[in-house]
Amino acid sequence: MLSNESLHPPAFSRSNSEASVDSASMEDFWREIESIKESSMGGQEEPLPAEVTPVDEGELEAEWLQDVGLSTLISGDEEEDGKALLSTLTRTQAAAVKKRYNTYTQTMRKKNKQSVRDVRDIFGVSESPPRETCDNHTNQLDGTQEETELPRVIKTSGSMPDDASPNSTTLSDASQDKEGSFAVPRSDSVALLETIPDLPVHSNGSPEPGQPVQNAMSDDDYLVKNIPPEAEELSFEVSYSEMVTEALKRNKLKKSEIKKEDYVLTKFIVQKTRFGLTEAGDLSAEDMKKIRHLSLIELTAFLDAFGIQLKRNKTEKVKGRDSGIFGVPLAVLLDSDRKKDPGVKVPLVLQKFFEKVEESGLESEGIFRLSGCTAKVKQYREELDAKFNADKFKWDKMCHREAAVMLKAFFRELPTSLFPVEYIPAFISLMERGSHVKVQFQALHLMVMALPDANRDTAQALMTFFNKVIANESKNRMSMWNISTVMAPNLFFSRSKHSDYEELLLANTAAHIIRLMLKYQKILWKVPSFLITQVRRMNEATMLLKKQLPSVRKLLRRKTLERETTSPKTSKVLQKSPSARRMSDVPEGVIRVHAPLLSKVSMAIQLNNQTKAKDILAKFQYENSHGSSECIKIQNQRLYEIGGNIGEHCLDPEAYILDVYHINPQAEWVIKPQQSS
Repeated sequence: MLSNESLHPPAFSRSNSEASVDSASMEDFWREIESIKESSMGGQEEPLPAEVTPVDEGELEAEWLQDVGLSTLISGDEEEDGKALLSTLTRTQAAAVKKRYNTYTQTMRKKNKQSVRDVRDIFGVSESPPRETCDNHTNQLDGTQEETELPRVIKTSGSMPDDASPNSTTLSDASQDKEGSFAVPRSDSVALLETIPDLPVHSNGSPEPGQPVQNAMSDDDYLVKNIPPEAEELSFEVSYSEMVTEALKRNKLKKSEIKKEDYVLTKFIVQKTRFGLTEAGDLSAEDMKKIRHLSLIELTAFLDAFGIQLKRNKTEKVKGRDSGIFGVPLAVLLDSDRKKDPGVKVPLVLQKFFEKVEESGLESEGIFRLSGCTAKVKQYREELDAKFNADKFKWDKMCHREAAVMLKAFFRELPTSLFPVEYIPAFISLMERGSHVKVQFQALHLMVMALPDANRDTAQALMTFFNKVIANESKNRMSMWNISTVMAPNLFFSRSKHSDYEELLLANTAAHIIRLMLKYQKILWKVPSFLITQVRRMNEATMLLKKQLPSVRKLLRRKTLERETTSPKTSKVLQKSPSARRMSDVPEGVIRVHAPLLSKVSMAIQLNNQTKAKDILAKFQYENSHGSSECIKIQNQRLYEIGGNIGEHCLDPEAYILDVYHINPQAEWVIKPQQSS
């Protein structure tokens, strides 16, 4: 719950800036707070927060740098991933990192805790002067002329290091564009990286000039080809922070108010590019980790454009239980569940709650307003904690009302809330500025992409379930707004004390965020393609740094060439790379697709501009159509792009493979079952 201090709707006068808070529209919220209070007084102990020690701003910024994968800026360690991440940042992202790092260094210097190194001492100083346009842009965002410089991406056509071959020092053509590329430092420079590219990250799957944009996808209809008058186009191709910065400069952002009616929410159309669209679960775990880092940087830069600080205040932490069901961290539950089902992404007990409600409760009036029988709920909770993991709990005796009550309790009693409640003040500030729903969606989209995998997968399953409840609104009287207000104190909770007005403001904002998630369920879990492009560049940069590590050490530490030779082990790995195997026996524009689980296990396919992933799947289905079992098997399989500048990428059936091939010519192509959600 948000807190137990405010148990009744507060009475107060509101200014114009506070007009978005409507106490009358939050009746479900206050009833839920009353219900939570009653249940806690009925014997369920409220978990006590661990003692929170005050932390200063420098320590909070240090935590932020660690959260976004840039701990190397603090530790000084030579970590390829951190350096590669810096090389992919857009101007606004780089400005956000620079601002936080400067706060950290200045705080540490004032406290004289340690000798904090300048970033130039860590990565070296560029010989070329700072670009005026980049510095002006940075200063506009920061508001001050900062002292510390982050290293920049060096663009050079200079000579390559002695121990580098052309193949090992150049990246794919797709990454060497005008928007900011990564290249090997010149031998006469001591700089490894520079951070702020000349231009923002664009061209993330956009068609070539003259080529039409392919299929469009809306939140309601994946087959829409044209944008209707009442809808608005939403682009995943350009950095959100870059777009909003430009819009603010030109004063072109629309304004809107929070309204209770669900129909007033804008309908968005997302245009598919020739690369298709990518679900969060379609990327490898390592690449999703990079997406999380980049999303948090991008969210910070996005809010910086509005002058809003993404507060990193420490939230109360509760030590979760090590066993049982309630009060156990999601990660612990999933570790236990994966002993039964290795592919599970959502806690099995939660899936059971969904099933019980769907069996007989979808048409039950006020399903999530009902409290159920207190004695039975207490009994079932105790039995679930003791028997669920041993598969001894008898589900047939539980009715949908108790399942709904325990579902809410499950989320409310997590050691930390499903969503980062510490970000709500930033959303409040965003909405107080009258930001358009499109801006709110973009901020929410980045927050969702920055969630841990367990939280994001669970949230997606929860919103899918709630939309099934809302589909029966005519019978159960649970609208999108009703669900949002009832679930707000369960999904966004803080154990800190708040004033009456703060409580209502937090509740109203949390409910609105849940409503946005329900409305835009079909597009919220798509990974913005500008982030995927940055991940590709980051992977390329990491590979390049690893290959050129001896050369880099020679430049930075002035070691002798004899000590900088590539190890035999590394050489052996490079010789066995997928690209070397593929390039040796497959002509340009031809890919060899492997399908290890089908009778036709391999096929060379000549690509053209119209070849889609679904066409390749159809070819294999035709070749394996001798038996009906093969037909069934191919329907559950997808085409994957593996290796090169991506870890593993399950391709959209509508993706044009020649375009994917051009941005990742070193990939291998495999048909295999898609991982279950």
